[in-house]
Amino acid sequence: MTSGISVSPGLGTGAGTGRGASWRSRVDPGTTPGRLRLVLILLVLLSLAWGVLATLTAYQHASAAADVVGISEPLSLDAEQIYENLSDADDTATHAFLSGGLEPAASLQRYNADIASAAVRIEAATALVGGTAARTQVPAREASAAGPATGDDLAILSADLPVYTGEVQTAQADNRIGLPLGAAYLREASALLRGQLLTSADDIYTRENVLLTSASAQATGLPLMVVTVAVGLGLGYVLFRSWRWLARNTHRVVNYGLLVALVAGLASIVWLGAAFVVARADLLHAQQYGSAPAEAFARADVVALRMHADESLTLIDNSGDDGFQQDFVSGQKLLGPDPGTLLAAVQSSPGAASGSASAAAADAQAWYRAHSLLRGLDDNGNHQAAVQSALTGAAASQFSLLSTALGNGITAGQTSFAASARSGRQAFTGLAAGMVVASLVMVTGCVWGLNRRLAEYR
Repeated sequence: MTSGISVSPGLGTGAGTGRGASWRSRVDPGTTPGRLRLVLILLVLLSLAWGVLATLTAYQHASAAADVVGISEPLSLDAEQIYENLSDADDTATHAFLSGGLEPAASLQRYNADIASAAVRIEAATALVGGTAARTQVPAREASAAGPATGDDLAILSADLPVYTGEVQTAQADNRIGLPLGAAYLREASALLRGQLLTSADDIYTRENVLLTSASAQATGLPLMVVTVAVGLGLGYVLFRSWRWLARNTHRVVNYGLLVALVAGLASIVWLGAAFVVARADLLHAQQYGSAPAEAFARADVVALRMHADESLTLIDNSGDDGFQQDFVSGQKLLGPDPGTLLAAVQSSPGAASGSASAAAADAQAWYRAHSLLRGLDDNGNHQAAVQSALTGAAASQFSLLSTALGNGITAGQTSFAASARSGRQAFTGLAAGMVVASLVMVTGCVWGLNRRLAEYR
């Protein structure tokens, strides 16, 4: 019994030492089989590392491109459309109020469509933001002024939109029966929309536009892709040198396993680089020739709509040049088309629809002239003629042309952005999975190619 116990540890130690010595001999760089095994281990590890890096790079760029199309773009577009719908609803309501009595059916239909569209967009944006970010209660007004989260702004829009429409309905009801109190309700509704609703919509748009730009920058960023391609080319060089070394030491000109690994590696680099180049071009085109012009046209359109509402509110007050007329003049300076104005930005935006931009500038100046004539009529006691100009005359027709030109520019920009951004996202389709497959093919090729040489020494 004693002899058995004393021998067992010695036997275990000897076996362990034997296994370690055997392993060291198998990878001994002083022997050709040992060097072959070391090269095999190195190539397998490098191929796997390349696969991890290439897959991570492909995934990050594809994920950012998907965010541009699936989250950032829809939220930015929803916020822009909410802003435009509310601005147009305010303009339509005030303009229809000039008619007195029952509002024109077309105006009422347009107002209802604007409100319905804004409500749908608010709901869609809330769904995109998600339940964790969207609030169920309206945040404090102090928090809103300090720059709340998107969920806070959406809660404000959801809560205040019915209040706005209720005040407009009261104003319309009073106007139909000739009560002057209707004008006061309309002014209060317009103040609510401009002070609270449009501010919240603008906050969302500004915030989401920053996120859209950030996601686009991540999808088109160069550093990680350059590093990945450089590493891939380095691995290709190592595979080539390994092939040359094998040819010198084993007298085999072609090693089909390493050839497969080299071809798979080069193919993965070409695919990765080509997909990135195509996607980057499309996403940059989407930003420069889509979202930038659309934003410039949208900003100009909102200011024009507000000015048109101011024009109507001044006539509704029927007290000469008032605060709304002063707002119109301020808006005119902002809208342009003088240098540094919104219409100047529209004309200088890359890819802006040249026809729409030029038409908008010309139509704005024609509208200003018609508005001056309108104000001249009103200030000289011819109020009814001024109202007629605003409803169906020169001022109305010129503003309609301006609104059409700006709307066409917005549509063209949004269409260009959507098409290019989706094309950029599609360029990354299957790329991450392809990098995984390529890496495994490289590993298989290295194992196959080196094992065939090792078999010759057995």
